[in-house]
Amino acid sequence: MQFLGLISRNVQGILYLLVALVFLTVSDAIIKWLSPYYPLHELTLIKAAIALVVIFVVAHIFGGLSQLKTKRPWLHLLRGIMYVLSDAFYFLGLAAIPMATTVTLFFCAPLFVCLIAKIFLRETVGLQRWLAIFVGMVGVFVIALPSGVEFNWNVVFPVLSAVTYALMVIMTRKLAISDSAGTMSVYVLISFILLSIVSGILIGDGQFNVFNQVALEFLLRAWQWPSLSVYQLLIICGVVSAVGVYLLSQSYRIGEASVVVPFEYASLPLAILAGFLVWGDLPGLRDYIGSALIIGSGLVVILFEIRMSRKLPHFKTG
Repeated sequence: MQFLGLISRNVQGILYLLVALVFLTVSDAIIKWLSPYYPLHELTLIKAAIALVVIFVVAHIFGGLSQLKTKRPWLHLLRGIMYVLSDAFYFLGLAAIPMATTVTLFFCAPLFVCLIAKIFLRETVGLQRWLAIFVGMVGVFVIALPSGVEFNWNVVFPVLSAVTYALMVIMTRKLAISDSAGTMSVYVLISFILLSIVSGILIGDGQFNVFNQVALEFLLRAWQWPSLSVYQLLIICGVVSAVGVYLLSQSYRIGEASVVVPFEYASLPLAILAGFLVWGDLPGLRDYIGSALIIGSGLVVILFEIRMSRKLPHFKTG
């Protein structure tokens, strides 16, 4: 598109990420809605299978399945495993410590992305980007950090989730040299399907579901076949998940990780909005203040990138 040709690749990556977060928030809301009734591995398997079909159909229409080939399948699978592990560690954290604490600790991921990008990709992380990340994290703490929470070693789980997510982002940048966002999306979904099947075989009969804890019940609940109406919800979930995973891969494929990653914070205001629309949860003053800090930090980065792109020569595309 001509519009995208007029802005820098970093701004393009930011725009792809923001749209991806909208679709992924819808997907997460559907999973949360179904979580009291079905196990995590079942919902993940069905969602990923539907999303994979969508990716294959779209790829077949626009250029053929040959565009999904890669010379580095093992790196793709490793990236997919990092994605799945990030989710798994996240839910282990949810099982042991309050959700707000888990979310807050997970959003250490941008710092890990910047550090790993600087070490392995040799990306320049300027003062403006570090300040934007810091302000965004302050916003996250304002929204999510509860009071009176005692330290325990279970906080390691969401931190590990942040580390594995950061590694996934960095692998996206490495694979972007040769592979498309569609290829990366396919391997992520295949990883989810394979590991969900393994989880189903190991714990799918519900024999380990002996804990009276919401998150653990979600992880260990026995498989049960969904009703027709639930399948319809999961089809919607799979489609929006396919779009979200594709756009997420595209965002980090095009933009520098250290530039794009501060906009991951936008998922918190989106989650607040989803909570209000679906469950009637009303945001408080802390939510508004935190969201303002998060959005403000993102605007600092995007305005800086727009200013930098104006200093560079543009070439007509499309």
